[in-house]
Amino acid sequence: MKSKKVLGMVLSMALMATSMAGCGASSESASKSDAPQNASQKSTSENTAEKEQTTITFWHNYSAESKESKVLNETLIPRFEQEHPEFKVEAVSYSWEDLHNKILIGAKAKKLPDVARLDIAWVPEFQKLDVLVPLDQEMSDFQTINDEILPNAMSTAMINGNSYAVGLNANSKILFYNKEALEQAGLSVPKTLDELWEDAVKLSGKNAKGQQVWGLDEPALSGWNLLPYIWSNGGSITDKDCKKATGYLNGKETVEAVEHLADLYQKHSFTGFNSGDIPMTDGFGTGRYAMLLEGPWKIAEMKGAYPDFQYGTAPMPAGKAGSISVLGGEDNGMFKDGNKEGAWEFIKFMTGEEAQVAMASCGQIPVNKKALENETVKQADFAPFLQAIATAQARPAVASWTEIDNQMTVTMTSIIKDGANAQESLDRLAADVDKLLQE
Repeated sequence: MKSKKVLGMVLSMALMATSMAGCGASSESASKSDAPQNASQKSTSENTAEKEQTTITFWHNYSAESKESKVLNETLIPRFEQEHPEFKVEAVSYSWEDLHNKILIGAKAKKLPDVARLDIAWVPEFQKLDVLVPLDQEMSDFQTINDEILPNAMSTAMINGNSYAVGLNANSKILFYNKEALEQAGLSVPKTLDELWEDAVKLSGKNAKGQQVWGLDEPALSGWNLLPYIWSNGGSITDKDCKKATGYLNGKETVEAVEHLADLYQKHSFTGFNSGDIPMTDGFGTGRYAMLLEGPWKIAEMKGAYPDFQYGTAPMPAGKAGSISVLGGEDNGMFKDGNKEGAWEFIKFMTGEEAQVAMASCGQIPVNKKALENETVKQADFAPFLQAIATAQARPAVASWTEIDNQMTVTMTSIIKDGANAQESLDRLAADVDKLLQE
């Protein structure tokens, strides 16, 4: 019991300390639904409900086959519709990239959903497009909801003094490793970047079946994937005010980190981002990938797909600057041309204790204060991620981040995969990012 209390304190304190600015009806409704009605009354009420019911469109990036989507579609949305019979929720799943692009296209065509689950890095971009509702200005009970959510989770959507979304969940990435692979290689869990580079090579090669095994896996070469290596090595993307990239993105420590990853790729010790590569969960669960950096959702995925696989977790290996992972999370935002009443009710529901606890079972770290004290949440394996959040950094909170990230991905791919000169490539990228930061 004591350990549960301690974990609860860790959950709350870690989130509070970190700056992120970088299922049944109520008794009242149940009694109403159970009340007897004669045939004419029932027919009239059903016709009225049909006429008055409006649809709320919710775009999200929970994978269509994921546990999150299952909980959303089979538990949470039915629960919301039971509590709010005047609304019907149409949830649409997109990939992370497709969701972002759909919103950009929708903004131009003025065809946006009522609510969307937004990566915290997207909020400044969409706010600049003037499509998000300033919730603190238009929702009369905003402050009540704001007080129920951890302050730093709410800060992710604070721009020029106004709040453009509500915190939904927080996350970061830690090291997952194959216990058996490390034991057979006679290796301890890497605590430093130097050890990570060395161990990735030692863990690579052919297995007993003659199949290639890679020491380190990353599913992409975007900022989300590479920033922990860069930051921990002492590098950065911009200055602290996000005004300049030259001297930072092409700085010595940044170049050094990228060169290490390129070296691993050339040694067949780093993979996962090429077309046709084994998906991360399958590669890890079948022993083809020995180590990877991932978020809390990976625990639920492994439990579902490979329940007997023995793995361990550890902090991001520390470099010159320490152990610095990337801060992640999502917010729910509503759009100006949507059904604001319905959208706001749905946002409040999804950030409420019940929905937050339900999503915690899928590996989503709650930001609702009461949910963090729930016994189900306390028993989840969130402590290592909360510890990572305590030192994690956010991606630059600039409207041009998506374009910067896209250009970074192209450049990092040319260096790591194609062998381009790291210093020269990052010099050019830094100059281009300088221009984007001024837009």
